[in-house]
Amino acid sequence: MANEDFLIGANDEHGVNPPTVGKRTPVVPGLNRQIYENEFNRAAKNKFIEACMRQDFSVYDVKPELQDISISERVRRINSQNLSLLVTFAYNAYGEDFNSTSGVEVYYSPLNPKATESRNLANNLYAELIQGTSQTGRGVKTLDVGVLSNVNCTSSLIEAGFMTNLREARLMINPLFQTEVGEEACHGVCNFLGVRYIPRDNLNNYPVIRNGSRGNFVYLVQFILNQYGYNLSVDGIFGSRTENAVRSFQQNNSLSVDGIVGNNTWRTLLTLPPYPLLREGSRGAYVKFLQQLLESNLYPVGGIDGIFGTRTLNAVRAFQQANGLTVDGLVGNNTWNALTNLNFST
Repeated sequence: MANEDFLIGANDEHGVNPPTVGKRTPVVPGLNRQIYENEFNRAAKNKFIEACMRQDFSVYDVKPELQDISISERVRRINSQNLSLLVTFAYNAYGEDFNSTSGVEVYYSPLNPKATESRNLANNLYAELIQGTSQTGRGVKTLDVGVLSNVNCTSSLIEAGFMTNLREARLMINPLFQTEVGEEACHGVCNFLGVRYIPRDNLNNYPVIRNGSRGNFVYLVQFILNQYGYNLSVDGIFGSRTENAVRSFQQNNSLSVDGIVGNNTWRTLLTLPPYPLLREGSRGAYVKFLQQLLESNLYPVGGIDGIFGTRTLNAVRAFQQANGLTVDGLVGNNTWNALTNLNFST
């Protein structure tokens, strides 16, 4: 069975602005705002989709909308697709204030018509999440909710942390953690299906693609470009619109503007290391990545816009001061190393 014959469902719980308690953090000190659960759920789901595209799986996004969609509607969508399996991304809560409860859990439902397969999938997801993330393991558990029990496919749900734990609340908006959860979930899916997992961070795994190319890596480029604000049809066909978007991305990131996706463009699309030296006036994907890291370290930048302006400069300087670094506002190796440490304390 070819990888493309597997249809993987990806689902994120809740919407961008849920009104109920338990779907957002308490007010986060430093940021002076609440973090909504879906800020993590959607980002982790998208990283999972990217990883699945890289494996050449076919992917179905259950909830592409930003707003919440009812469970009954999501179940209807899922059951209309003949999915090979479904993975749902969520984040836990315990109480209404920050406390010490923490860790990752993975759920399945014994009421699912493929309960044994669902349990096996949950075990595979959990094993990779425990190995690949810094989270404490809380085990594989059962839960009877619609996206687990009322669907006609193998189904598991990841609760990647507790938004009522300050450290794990910060992880919710950390792009490295979002990526890691998505990747480890895909790795668990590969283990469950018995196929080889292709890692994210090795550029040798990414072919050069250009106008006329087709296939899973074109899907991947189109999907990533859309997350940077381009409005492409994710159809796996590298035509003129995709080439124009690639050229625009290259221009905005100070890359050679040739419309060809080679190593440098792949690295920047994925914000892989080595990270570039950034300073006031820099722009592009790495600046957006920097801003996300600063926010997760509780240094607000006034908006994740990919522009290294005064607010970002002040946040960098404050971070450097607090971490014993040279306070020059330049983001070089030492500052990157400190920013990308996921083991920050509360």
